[in-house]
Amino acid sequence: MAIIDQIQKDSKDENKIKVKDNELNNIAILAEKQTYLEEKIKTKEGQLKTLKEELKEVAEVQLPDALKETGVSEFSLIDGTKVSVSAFYSARISAENKEKAFEWFRKNGHADLIKNTVSVSFGRAEDETANSLLMELDDQGFHPEQKEWVEPMTLKGFVREQVEKGNDLPFDTLNIYVGQKTKITKSK
Repeated sequence: MAIIDQIQKDSKDENKIKVKDNELNNIAILAEKQTYLEEKIKTKEGQLKTLKEELKEVAEVQLPDALKETGVSEFSLIDGTKVSVSAFYSARISAENKEKAFEWFRKNGHADLIKNTVSVSFGRAEDETANSLLMELDDQGFHPEQKEWVEPMTLKGFVREQVEKGNDLPFDTLNIYVGQKTKITKSK
């Protein structure tokens, strides 16, 4: 056990606490247990990721396609479980597309989707300056920070609405994904 050897070596160095062999053994066992658990968690997380990908494939591709082929949008199993399919929408503005996306929103009459926060930090005893700053900011040498964003649920709702109306959207810029997804509701 390399861990025990290292701990014993360290404990023999000057200014180190003397440690008994059974204490060293316990430390080594706990260190090995931690390493084992970390590896096990990493493995389980990988398995979970794979299972989520498989579920997505079944729920968003295979089952909706099977229902579509039969011309059915809802199906009930013998045990009362209901299988239904409905449209779902996803969109996300990446950091590299943020400027382009906001430009598109503004040019196409959707600037109201953009939230905007402008803030400036002040030191002590600058309360009066802070209250009168808005119009005089640049003249006084302060540099505001600006944050613009569109809430994810607002973006998703906007995309759904626009797609359902048949309006053109910048799919790449907004990372839009439109698909079908099944929902299974167990009987009570």
